[in-house]
Amino acid sequence: MSTVEGPAHSGVPVQTTKIRPSSGWASLRLGEIWAFRELLYFFVWRDVRVRYKQTAFGALWAIIQPLALMVVFTLVFSRLGGIAPEGVPYALFAFAGLVPWTLFSSSLIGSSNSLVDSAALLTKVYFPRLLLPIAASGSYLLDFGITILMLIGLMLILGVAPTLAALWVVPLTILLLAASVGVGIWLSAINVRYRDVRYAIPFIAQLWLFASPVAYSAAIIPEELWFFYHLNPMAGIIEGFRWALIGQNADAPLAAVSLAAIVSGVVLTSGLAYFRRVERTFADVV
Repeated sequence: MSTVEGPAHSGVPVQTTKIRPSSGWASLRLGEIWAFRELLYFFVWRDVRVRYKQTAFGALWAIIQPLALMVVFTLVFSRLGGIAPEGVPYALFAFAGLVPWTLFSSSLIGSSNSLVDSAALLTKVYFPRLLLPIAASGSYLLDFGITILMLIGLMLILGVAPTLAALWVVPLTILLLAASVGVGIWLSAINVRYRDVRYAIPFIAQLWLFASPVAYSAAIIPEELWFFYHLNPMAGIIEGFRWALIGQNADAPLAAVSLAAIVSGVVLTSGLAYFRRVERTFADVV
């Protein structure tokens, strides 16, 4: 966008504003997100209301999915030796992994479809398109909070008391959102042009579930494969959540969480750059 002086009329210069599409690798313009923060809040609230509109169970759906998976994992995997650490009830172990995983998978699916689902809005008015995948991920924080409370209740029932390490849940949640938003931004931009993404995402999420230490402990991974396994940022994030909430290990998994932070940062930064690169074509191809 540029403003130039036009011809003067009656001695008064006329300002003409020209709006041009960006070219090349545009800057990230993250300041726009803050400038349009009220619109971001509206999108988050809209997504929450649409998700639970005319549902019989409402917000209970936030715990039905992880609770059902916990029951299945407990029935199938709890009797396998070495798959979970000693001294931790397997049901609690599985649910502690499902809490961050559910937020990640839900955010991934929601953000990847956010642009296509708002196609009518994209073609009518300008606003930072990044708001849509970010809001889609943020709308699942309410569900995440409900599952955290459910996990704390399960801990109290099973006699596992939280410690001060639980305070690490806050930075770990920020890291989790960075990972989910980063992948979601990539997929949402690709989904605008290639609608195959919509059908591939549930399959990818299922594979990613078993490639992450949700139903099993990462300790069973051979040492020579540790680095490659932890290139999956959810591996370190889930290990961090388990350490913070149920004390799976005495020592914090600093190496795993640090590698998850690096990978998440790379994915998020590259996703933002790619999104800004192609967003000028969204209205034409959506």
